[in-house]
Amino acid sequence: MVAFKAGEVERFVARPDAGKPIVLVYGPDAGLVSERVAALVRTAVDDPGDPFALVLIAGEALAETPERLVEEAHTVPLFGGRRAIHVKAGSRNNIQPAVERLFAAPPSADCRIIIETGDLKKTAPLRTLCEKSPAAAALPCYPDNAESLGRLIDDETRRAGVTITPSARDLLASLIGGDRRASRSEIEKLILYGLGEKRIDVPDVIAVVTDATNPVMDSLIDAAFAGWAGEVEANFAKVQLSGTAASTIAGALIRQAAALHMHRLTIDAGVSVDELIKRPVSGIHFSRAKAVRAALTAWTSRRLERVIAQLGEISLEARRNSRLAYPVVERTLLMIAQAARSSTR
Repeated sequence: MVAFKAGEVERFVARPDAGKPIVLVYGPDAGLVSERVAALVRTAVDDPGDPFALVLIAGEALAETPERLVEEAHTVPLFGGRRAIHVKAGSRNNIQPAVERLFAAPPSADCRIIIETGDLKKTAPLRTLCEKSPAAAALPCYPDNAESLGRLIDDETRRAGVTITPSARDLLASLIGGDRRASRSEIEKLILYGLGEKRIDVPDVIAVVTDATNPVMDSLIDAAFAGWAGEVEANFAKVQLSGTAASTIAGALIRQAAALHMHRLTIDAGVSVDELIKRPVSGIHFSRAKAVRAALTAWTSRRLERVIAQLGEISLEARRNSRLAYPVVERTLLMIAQAARSSTR
């Protein structure tokens, strides 16, 4: 059985093995799945826009007529050249019979079969079938870790001709990573925000990255740093029921801690809390003024620095262990609220 590791997946996508014409691309990171499928298609055919070179088959159609995959795989192109078949298999489509027939009659080296699907358990028939076959490659697509996120940020900023400070890079990495497509979009948005500038810093990341448009999320994060544990419990339930990922909540926590730290440094320099909140450049909406005032009263810049470091580790833990992510993040929110309350007594 061949199980590809992260580094091996990247190398295979860059230079596919001709001896493995059947490729299964799967995993929980839908953006990364889509990105790798597109890269494989580009290396498989000369023109992805040519319908004679690239054939798209839906999983539903293949489940109804499993023999079609073998027929397409052995069809000789009318004008010659390389050919690829892209199968978009839905989670409810049983395409295993079609793939089994394909393994019994593998395509030639001039035809590549790319099967795109979502997350698959180790025991999933389609995954085990492809992992066991010498003619296939099963490529997992899991959310980026700290190393791959850093590489993505570096590649995109280098391509755009801008630099990013280490602290801004760390903050950005802590706020993205659940989905490759979304991560790349946030980085591109950040680069566009600083168009004409050659350096991206922490204020730029705070101003641009992650969605701060969810009022319940705002209330949840504000309540935690203000020390309002009761509101934390009530709003956390609402945010969780809305389907917001635990890693997104963790990212919002880091972003708010970084913003409070910047505000706290301004206060330490001699500006009053009320004056800072009233400044248009602070970005603090009047509806959040009470909570932010309480937070800035409760937290010092040194304590916020420690919290930011701890939140980075918690965010990584939430991504690594999805089953415990919500309890970990909820516990963190309540601990922050407790710390804020204890400092004001």
